[in-house]
Amino acid sequence: MPLAAPPRLSLLDRSRTRAGEPDTAALRNTVARAAHAERLGYDRFWVAEHHGVPGIASAAPAVLLAAVAGATSAFRLGSAGVMLPHHQPLVVAEQFAMLSAFAPGRVDLGLGRSPGFTAPVRRALRQVEQDFAADLAELRGFLDGTAEITVRPQPAGAVPMYVLATGSGLQVAAELGLPVIVGGPLLGVGGDPAPGVEALAGYRRAFRPSPQQPEPWVAVSLDVLVADTAAEAADLLLPEAWAMAQSRTTGVFGPLEPVAAVRAATPTSRQQRYLEQTAAAAITGTPAQVERRLAELLDRTGAAELVAAGSTFDRDALAASDAALAAVLGHRQTATPAP
Repeated sequence: MPLAAPPRLSLLDRSRTRAGEPDTAALRNTVARAAHAERLGYDRFWVAEHHGVPGIASAAPAVLLAAVAGATSAFRLGSAGVMLPHHQPLVVAEQFAMLSAFAPGRVDLGLGRSPGFTAPVRRALRQVEQDFAADLAELRGFLDGTAEITVRPQPAGAVPMYVLATGSGLQVAAELGLPVIVGGPLLGVGGDPAPGVEALAGYRRAFRPSPQQPEPWVAVSLDVLVADTAAEAADLLLPEAWAMAQSRTTGVFGPLEPVAAVRAATPTSRQQRYLEQTAAAAITGTPAQVERRLAELLDRTGAAELVAAGSTFDRDALAASDAALAAVLGHRQTATPAP
């Protein structure tokens, strides 16, 4: 099944650390990857928020996006996402209003509610139970100027909000009239797509138009890696899959390791199951194979944007995969010169 019409295309870079390198190298690589993605014609670049995780260097999306804004010139910059339970809505509004002053018209605010990775992290964040829907509404009031407090600086244009949604998050987004980014089991990649299809249909049925979003809007996010052969593409996924398997069995989500090191490891039966689950939830392969699977996914979900979240140890191979994916989806390299 060929792609009927290329969707918007973006990357989610979580600033993955790599064995043998300092965390700062991961952040510098995120900025360099963003500049490369803009030259390739990507529409948007997302960064994440994680705290106290050895394998991820990005803890402050607004700070990282400021660095990305300075290295790029045109495409959109987003958080995927700011975890709202960790922050006061006013502070988030101020951070992204300030960011929009440096990158007017380019800033998107993706919001989630995942808890801290471990109990010590949750304690350090002073995390408490909050009303996610109420916090989203309060934050929107600060950004659109309807709250009793005027955010300074006033945003340089709109700062659109997106919800990183699971089942209940879809309902909240529908009630508030916000676009959603969905991933994981809701996509039904490598499994039964029916629950995800029904959840997205429910979001669309319940959607209440808002000034930002007059109609339902969905982006899908998953690992997508492209190489010359299916075996090479599968190898690209191995470092991430191994890190996930270790986190599920040891509690530590560590830096990416080289493919050779992963292949030399002896996974337990439980780790092997997790390796297989990660592979099943991703889309990897040759350009033709990836195009066919993406076409089916986009047709099933009605998604308007693909958020490719793949990572691997070899940065050159990752850059080549980013370029191949842009070509698969019909995005062409821009005339922006290399730095």
